[in-house]
Amino acid sequence: MHDAPSFTAPGPSREVCRGAACALTRRAAAALAWAALALSFSAAAQTSTERAGANLDVLHYTARIEPDIAARTLRGEVAIRLAMRSGGAQSIEFDAGDLDIDAVREHGKALGFEKIDKRLRIRLPAPTVAGERREIDIAYHGAPRHGLEFHPERNEVYTIFSTSQWLVCIDAPSERATLDLTLTVPSGLKAVGNGRLVAKSALGGRRDSYRWRQDQAMPSYVYGFAAGRYNEASGSGENGDLRYLSGDLDSAQLRRVFADSADMLRFFGRRAGIRYRGPYTQALVAKTIGQELDGFSLMSEAYGREVLDKPEAQSLIAHEIAHQWWGNRITCREWGHFWLNEAFANFMAAAYMQHRFGEDSYRERVEQWKRRLDKLRADGKDHALVYASWSRPSADDRAVVYQKGAYVLHLLREELGERAFWRGIRAYTRAHYGHSVVTSDFRQAMERASGRDLSGFFARWVESGEGMAK
Repeated sequence: MHDAPSFTAPGPSREVCRGAACALTRRAAAALAWAALALSFSAAAQTSTERAGANLDVLHYTARIEPDIAARTLRGEVAIRLAMRSGGAQSIEFDAGDLDIDAVREHGKALGFEKIDKRLRIRLPAPTVAGERREIDIAYHGAPRHGLEFHPERNEVYTIFSTSQWLVCIDAPSERATLDLTLTVPSGLKAVGNGRLVAKSALGGRRDSYRWRQDQAMPSYVYGFAAGRYNEASGSGENGDLRYLSGDLDSAQLRRVFADSADMLRFFGRRAGIRYRGPYTQALVAKTIGQELDGFSLMSEAYGREVLDKPEAQSLIAHEIAHQWWGNRITCREWGHFWLNEAFANFMAAAYMQHRFGEDSYRERVEQWKRRLDKLRADGKDHALVYASWSRPSADDRAVVYQKGAYVLHLLREELGERAFWRGIRAYTRAHYGHSVVTSDFRQAMERASGRDLSGFFARWVESGEGMAK
């Protein structure tokens, strides 16, 4: 997820085009993408007592997904292993987007269920007992209008933000689980998914299945996959293999586009105090505003061509890699603290550009953030970085989270100085790696590292907005 000159969104790709007509195209595409994303976040952005699955802890998903690329549909099955947080419940709920539920079973016995809006409510044969473990099997199908992109002309399919549109799950960012994912696609396609590839099998009917295992518990919004007729190139990082995919660019071009990926992983690992371990894949797909997923990222083919023409246009690549630490491994506990994901990735991408291309590159981005904040204030749209609700964010709300948030991190860097600031970032990352956080966790880490009371700074820049409209 990355920032753009006139708006901010999870993962904007800066499409290669010129002139007013192309600018309108970019804005329209961004608006559509954000409309879909707002739908995916709407349920998760509710209070913890209202969200699906608040009374349970998902431990593991075992999912089998088979998309029909030509028909733009999918069939799926998922076994959800869970533990109950509380007793006495007569039903449990999951997020299920616009999916049609075919059957629900537990230990082979059918359970009653109903679909209410975008939630699946399952009736249990007996009230729950706190701490008990259960495993629920769900079969479903659907024709997702968002959450899954189908491009039959390229024989390509890939996920985009809204996990519950292709997998029955819990959307809340604080809910982490391991994942075993099997994807069945037409033979000859290359695929990427979360975790390590444990099997690839040829099936009947000219189909192949890929199976990945993610052994580290992660929030469901970073689950995903992509499959298509991709060209492939490879590289190597400090602690794992790198893989690059594209339907349009050849291997030599892919190596040029992602020439700095290993350096980015190394840079962020040092800033975080925790090295990235394992493989990492970067795929160029038909179109997307860009998105991070666990262990890989998706960007548009048009963005890849832009980087070919202008190597210094790498901030989106850096932004998505930065999310492997800030956004994936450390995740906001509630969407109202979303700036802890997106402002961090924006700021860290700029810090990498400073490292790679020099001070002017960094200052250019700082000035962009400041100009956007100045406009927010002039329009009366400035807001505290923490939101009570993130269910229907406007373009100005996204600018607060992505661009104002990044600018605030820059100001904190100047306030504390290089040594104290980066010491604080490392302490924060190490303390909360693999967990979900709120803004006070970040403040406390920075105060301990710097030995300073930052209440005044946070009151001015984080907890309030000058000229707030609400």
